[in-house]
Amino acid sequence: MEKLSVFITTYNNERTLPVCLESVKWADEIIVLDSFSNDATVEIAQRYGCRIFRHPFMGYSKQKQMALDHTTHRWVLLLDSDEALSPALQDEIKRLLTAGLGSANNGADGYEFPRLEQLFWRMNNPNVRLNYFLRLFDKTKGRISTAPIHESPEVDGAIKRIDLPFYHYGETSIHLKVDKTNKYSTGMAQQKIAKGARANPWIMVFYPPLYFLRTYVFKRNFLNGWAGFITAVIGAFYVFLKYAKLYEHHQTQQHGDPLPPQKSSVEKINGDD
Repeated sequence: MEKLSVFITTYNNERTLPVCLESVKWADEIIVLDSFSNDATVEIAQRYGCRIFRHPFMGYSKQKQMALDHTTHRWVLLLDSDEALSPALQDEIKRLLTAGLGSANNGADGYEFPRLEQLFWRMNNPNVRLNYFLRLFDKTKGRISTAPIHESPEVDGAIKRIDLPFYHYGETSIHLKVDKTNKYSTGMAQQKIAKGARANPWIMVFYPPLYFLRTYVFKRNFLNGWAGFITAVIGAFYVFLKYAKLYEHHQTQQHGDPLPPQKSSVEKINGDD
């Protein structure tokens, strides 16, 4: 039977961490890397017998890689502090650990699962087309990607899909989602700038409506009622901001930092000689 290490990064997650840890308390090891929380996060982790480490936040990718580096078992499971495994997925992972997870046992080197999202005041309708995330993997063949936003494990090997969900409690209000949208769009714009991407303003015109259509209709978010509509609108605004900020960067490079009007311009507007 394989042993399993779970690794989690935290910062002031006292609200969701108990649900997260309750869903993996059966694991052989739980690593918590905390960024010096000032709420009850560390005390909660202690109650669940986690191995706790503390380090200032270095960015999502580096922080998760450091947490991964603290694990001692070959097979690892990544969870965010606002996520939890469903009971059915817990049972399936336990079965896989008993049967043998690796590709040598006709298994895989990594496993991905669908994530069921909380949408403000409700959970996602299970008939919505859910996104899959790679979370369970052989760490000898994987590591965390270096992307500054939407970082994820990367595995050199076979990936299998398990159609049992885990839960995400990260977007509990519109205010929180809009805050994340602003922060994440800045990170994605910076990532594109670092890769040398050029700004095309027409993307701001055509891509957001297409994104809305894909999210609301083709991914069936209409099944979530008004929560699904609001989610699709904010998602379209996210992709708009991402490319607007990329365009802003190149305009600033071309024209310089914005400054107040020169004195002569003010005089001309006022009709002064």
